Amino acid sequence: MIKIRKGDDVIVTTGRDKGKRGTVLRIMDTEHVLVEGVNKVKKHQRPIPMKNVTGGIIDKEMPLHVSNVALFNPGTKKADRVGIRLLQDGRRVRYFKSNGEVIDA
Repeated sequence: MIKIRKGDDVIVTTGRDKGKRGTVLRIMDTEHVLVEGVNKVKKHQRPIPMKNVTGGIIDKEMPLHVSNVALFNPGTKKADRVGIRLLQDGRRVRYFKSNGEVIDA
């Protein structure tokens, strides 16, 4: 089971954007995530008149490795580790390791 999903609120734990918070926009593959407003780079875009694309320098978000982000725990207001627990009815849910609070209720 994947511990970080699309729409989760995460905090960057390492790198130049350490401490920034954002929402997961997309899961790129098993090891990379795209976070809103984090790891922005400038891309030089060439104009394409056939597709009505203007040229210039655009800001673009690049993927981060999953190990460099952690889920934001609203209870403790900090980044937290995530575990997977099996409930009585057979469902698998994610929970915060620090306080045991279930994420997917």
